[in-house]
Amino acid sequence: VQLQASGGGLVQPGGSLRLSCAASGFVLSDYAIGWFRQAPGKKREGVSSISSHDGGIYYADSVSGRFTISRDNAKNTVYLQMNSLKPEDTAVYYCASDSTGWGTPVISSRYEHWGQGTLVTVSS
Repeated sequence: VQLQASGGGLVQPGGSLRLSCAASGFVLSDYAIGWFRQAPGKKREGVSSISSHDGGIYYADSVSGRFTISRDNAKNTVYLQMNSLKPEDTAVYYCASDSTGWGTPVISSRYEHWGQGTLVTVSS
């Protein structure tokens, strides 16, 4: 079971990035997938999740209206589209899988397998 997060980079405030979480060794659609982020000196924060049972989606208040999580089952990949990025979105972003399929609450202890993280830097 392996998750690979990618798509991070340097972007100016107001810009957009799309993160990808690709799975190998298991079928991603059988799991809830969560996105987390950790900024320097801060605790890891649950950003978004998507359920495998009913497609239920969660967003943290800090990203609601700007981020969109989605699945492409044919590609065994989950995406996090990030728009209107702010400097406070700067962090290492991780994807993780939850075998219960529900994904909420979006807390680290709920998720069993983790990708390696991808760095997002929002700066002018």
